[in-house]
Amino acid sequence: MTDTVDFLIIGGGVVGLTVALEIRKRHRRAVIRVLEKEDQVGAHASGRNSGVLHAGFYYTPDSLKAQLTRDGCAAWTEYHEEFRLPIRRCGKLVVTQQETELRGLRQLFERGQTNDVELEWISAEAAREIEPRVRTVESAIWSPSTASVDPGTLMTHLGERCEQELIQVCTGTAFVDRRAEAVVTTAGSVDPGYVINAAGLHADRVARSYGFGSRYRVVPFRGAYLYGNNSEQLQTHIYPVPDSRFAFLGVHFTVTPSGGVKIGPTAMPGLWREHYGGLGGFVAGDAVEVATEVGRLLVRGGQPFRRHALSEVRKLSRHHLVGLAGQLAEDIDPSDYTDWGRPGIRAQLVDRISGQMVDDFVLEGDNESMHILNAVSPAFTCALPFAAVVADRIESAP
Repeated sequence: MTDTVDFLIIGGGVVGLTVALEIRKRHRRAVIRVLEKEDQVGAHASGRNSGVLHAGFYYTPDSLKAQLTRDGCAAWTEYHEEFRLPIRRCGKLVVTQQETELRGLRQLFERGQTNDVELEWISAEAAREIEPRVRTVESAIWSPSTASVDPGTLMTHLGERCEQELIQVCTGTAFVDRRAEAVVTTAGSVDPGYVINAAGLHADRVARSYGFGSRYRVVPFRGAYLYGNNSEQLQTHIYPVPDSRFAFLGVHFTVTPSGGVKIGPTAMPGLWREHYGGLGGFVAGDAVEVATEVGRLLVRGGQPFRRHALSEVRKLSRHHLVGLAGQLAEDIDPSDYTDWGRPGIRAQLVDRISGQMVDDFVLEGDNESMHILNAVSPAFTCALPFAAVVADRIESAP
């Protein structure tokens, strides 16, 4: 027997739930259902990410990320204060490790100005007034609006908000296939008026069942943090100048909402899409597909990508990872960083035609379905304004 809903959202992560809440704001009487294959919402990237609310100065001005990150950071900050959720408004220092990075730091600062992000160009002495242990050559960028939140707490709260708004959140229910106009799930068939694909690691597969995303594949990148156990903590996040050739921000210090400190993340390609550790989630076809796509990246990404891959292998060593972080701050002792946190997986979209990782958000759809193919970092920060963009795209779909 097939039941009917007005909007069916596949995926109960931060994007799926904020889109559901945005749809509810616009369609008060609609029947809205969220499918989440796990037993709780936010079980994957949304509940396992760094929790950093980014200010928006990393992203090229013509990108959706640039448009949404600044507003998303402000929106989540206000949201956490309104609902009294844990947040630490600790700011961020971006520092240089050698003089050759000063040019990159300046470019980052100028990009932030173009994106209308609140930033300060400060001296090394001023940086040490903010964080006495910081290391930097000559100058640093200070981002006062960067903050950190607890992803697990936020995801639980969003799930509760959805229930209050009479949005049906069906955990333990997975998308299986599309069959004519119906969606087949592990709990039966659903006849949706409109489908919104926010399936994260599996978004490309869901999209292909609707005829979208054929040029793309999701490649998983597994990341983990080392947590500190020293009572002498840092005052702010400390980040290096990122390598603009890659989508990752480099090893950095993150201050948690409780005041703890973690180092990371690693960014190793997963062996399959849900490769969190051991053989859990192993799917043979997944492993073959991921190996093929990673092989393409190694070949078409050239020597820079191969060097990057080798550097990520070295980060699996705790001492090496702490050593990299120690270039950003003084008196960092490896014995204070012994516990690996829960790994997370970045669902990185790869364009099979260009052979490159896709940096910006990607949406494809029509008057029957909308597919969020690439919602990588900082999608967590961008989620509230991004949900409005998704709803606008749905309303304007041909």
